[in-house]
Amino acid sequence: MELKVLVPYGVMTAKADVIRLVVETRGGSYGFWPDRLDCGAALAAGILMYESRAEGVVYIAIDEGVVVKTGRSVFVSARNAIRGKELGKLREAVEHEFVDLEEREKNVRAVLSKLESGFIRNFQELINK
Repeated sequence: MELKVLVPYGVMTAKADVIRLVVETRGGSYGFWPDRLDCGAALAAGILMYESRAEGVVYIAIDEGVVVKTGRSVFVSARNAIRGKELGKLREAVEHEFVDLEEREKNVRAVLSKLESGFIRNFQELINK
């Protein structure tokens, strides 16, 4: 099978020799093999595992996304993804990346809150004049 893992900033992984693929959906684990029927599914945050002849087993931690299989091609689109060969190191990378992401999101929310309150305050002053 051909596998492409897409993230907002580009193609994370493109492999042509994938033997099997296992993803986590909201309904549980779901496996793909070359002769499986075409399908699509929503992915839950979790671990995607694929096996290729060249690399063996590879793990990719993903943050929600979708998977579509058509013919011998499988496309995975995710908001965030981190690739690793060992689950232990992948877990550390995920924890580090998502802690940083959470901090950035908190900062953005704080700035947006200040902008919104300033807008409302200025709007109220304009109405009261």
